[in-house]
Amino acid sequence: MMMTNRERVIAAINFQKTDFVPYDVGFTQQAHDSVVRAYGESWFKSFDSHITSVDLAKPQIEVKPAYFRDEYGVVWNKSGADKDTGMPAEYLITDFESFEKYDFPLVDESFIRRTCEDLIQIKNDNFKGVMLVFSLFERLWTLMGMEDSMANMLLEPELIHSILERICKRNLDILDVALDYDFDFVYFGDDWGQQQGLIMGVTHWREFVKPYLKQMYSQVKRAGKYIIQHSCGDNREIMEDLYELGLNVYQTFQPEIYGLDYSKKLRGKVAIFGGISTQRDLPAKTPDEIKIITKNTIAHFKEHGGLIIAPTHAIPGDVPAENIAAMIEVFTNQ
Repeated sequence: MMMTNRERVIAAINFQKTDFVPYDVGFTQQAHDSVVRAYGESWFKSFDSHITSVDLAKPQIEVKPAYFRDEYGVVWNKSGADKDTGMPAEYLITDFESFEKYDFPLVDESFIRRTCEDLIQIKNDNFKGVMLVFSLFERLWTLMGMEDSMANMLLEPELIHSILERICKRNLDILDVALDYDFDFVYFGDDWGQQQGLIMGVTHWREFVKPYLKQMYSQVKRAGKYIIQHSCGDNREIMEDLYELGLNVYQTFQPEIYGLDYSKKLRGKVAIFGGISTQRDLPAKTPDEIKIITKNTIAHFKEHGGLIIAPTHAIPGDVPAENIAAMIEVFTNQ
């Protein structure tokens, strides 16, 4: 009997066999435009991603060409190569004095409720959820800067904890509203990893990230929802911590970092989301090679579940449209 998209994802998360491996595909605007030029807008109707999500952050406001202000007041410069995210134009918190003067944004309950209502009214059978991106460490460094955030873990740890406490408290207030609604998961976005190991190291991750993550995960778990955690990079040192906190799905699983065999260590514990490299494979291989890589990845998980197959990030603009089509052809013809 054919499973629904939602049933397929939940079975995969619970390491149960599915009729085929669930998949999801996200695009940067540049990749989207590349596919439209190659195949037309109607091509996007040819496949059916299994996950539907909405962002609980309010939309950014353009303040001048290529510069956008987010709800925290951070202005993002999107005039460079990265048109989707960009980089902060300046940092708003530099010390205790500027922290005390900074006004954290109020939670807009009506916006959250409208967003959640829009989600549950979408007429599909997907696995549905809400997203809190830049949810903790990333929000810290967007306010303070990466270099100062890292330095102040040593020089001003009380300041770092004070900022993270406020960020966490706001996230909990947002979830208080959102968790009233009948969806499946909460996705937290927060990059901690680099190509080898953690950006801040495991000791500082456990001191400055884990306590607040525990609060957010606990709130989601009490509501009976699944948890998806996004972090690029090498997070092997803390994977057991994440499992102990209640993580269900780790995203993004980068094969150039982990290798497929690492997934055996997570079997029965944490499902993985990703597996098709946007760093190593999708930009550089041929379409036929992409098909082989995708088939091999699916085969590795076919019997025991634990995989939502996807590109390891929203597909960037340097990926040929033909490679995107080759990957999706395998996704949809398992």
